[in-house]
Amino acid sequence: MKKLTFALLLFSTIIIGQTDQKIYEIVDAVSADRIKADVKTLTEFGTRNTFSDTISETRGIGAARRWIKSEFDKISNNCENCLNVFYQKDLVTKEMSNRVPHDAYVVNVVAIQKGTKYPNRYIIMSGDIDSRNSDGSNFTKDAPGANDNASGMAGTIEAARVLSKYRFESSIIYVGLSGEEQGLFGGAGLAKYAQDKGWDIIGILNNDMIGNITGVDGVIDNRAFRIFSEPVPANETERQRTLRRFYGGEVDGISRQLARYVHKTTKTYMPEMNPMMIYRLDRFGRGGHHRPFNDLGFAGIRIMEAHENYTQQHQDIRTENGINYGDTFEHVNFPYAKKLTAVNAINLASLAWAPASPEEVSIGGIVEASVKLKWSEVEGAKGYKIYWRDTTSPTWDHSRYVESTEFTLEGIVIDNFFFGVAAVGENGHESMVVFPNKIMR
Repeated sequence: MKKLTFALLLFSTIIIGQTDQKIYEIVDAVSADRIKADVKTLTEFGTRNTFSDTISETRGIGAARRWIKSEFDKISNNCENCLNVFYQKDLVTKEMSNRVPHDAYVVNVVAIQKGTKYPNRYIIMSGDIDSRNSDGSNFTKDAPGANDNASGMAGTIEAARVLSKYRFESSIIYVGLSGEEQGLFGGAGLAKYAQDKGWDIIGILNNDMIGNITGVDGVIDNRAFRIFSEPVPANETERQRTLRRFYGGEVDGISRQLARYVHKTTKTYMPEMNPMMIYRLDRFGRGGHHRPFNDLGFAGIRIMEAHENYTQQHQDIRTENGINYGDTFEHVNFPYAKKLTAVNAINLASLAWAPASPEEVSIGGIVEASVKLKWSEVEGAKGYKIYWRDTTSPTWDHSRYVESTEFTLEGIVIDNFFFGVAAVGENGHESMVVFPNKIMR
């Protein structure tokens, strides 16, 4: 009997420690050539300013979003209608922002790949449809927006092509968001739509500029990328803020856990990449389309290149003092865009194949030489991973796999580490880590 128990324990440990061959297949399936072709098509609409022409078949935001929808429709046709493709729109008026030149509908293009077991649980990948020149309100002048953000939009379409070949327990949303340059209107509209529909959002991976490797600082790097995440939810309560003073958690909100998840998955399956976790909501004083989701309490991060070139962002196409300004096609590095698209695809897949996170995680162990943890049971979980790390470490560095819903870590002092718990499925895929949200006395 003891031998059998040991064998089963060893088998469980091996299964949990294994990587999933399908994730490597997903990495290999992402095509730089398809991304290149899609970026080229998007730049050829001349401008994709949110307030540009909606009637023309060849120029403006209307033609661009119809083409994006047609690509999602093609993907769906090739996977036996596995995608539900539709427009989601909201009216934006001049009174809402001085960057709105006239009233218009901000239209998002949404493609939902429904989960087989948990269809109302969603992980989202987004790119931005719209582009701009030096004047964000000028909707007639050319604004090809090759890197910002045809690269993120093309990556989202490519992720849909690759992942539509698989079936997942949870749902995946691929979306092109509009109105980013004038005030994050598309993200705000979809986040409110998700809230009204009662969607269970795992998180959003917002891709904004994933194709540049030559920075304005002279650095050339085709492996590093940044993951921006806010520390704690914007809608947390005063009580939650107060408890943090005594129990920690100031860098352990749901968005930060999503960032750590992406970091870990990338280092596991794409070790050649260098994910950089940036401890702020977005670039200094700026914003991205994950923020409206954060504002409503959803997890959301921004994935983007590590080294930007500001001469190619928000610029009229021109040459001054020998510098070519403008966000044009020739500046995009497509092998790099492929890598960041793959980063997204493998994290979408891992989360969509994983069980949900535990809703409640309790912790105790004050003035003791051990840490007690207890958590809510998760449907579909084979077991759980207890994680802990030094209080100054950005990543979860230590773990213990168990198949119960409570455990005591002997010999570990609660004061010296931070802790969390993730659910683990039969296939070995893990949920995001949950930082303790209840105290055991």
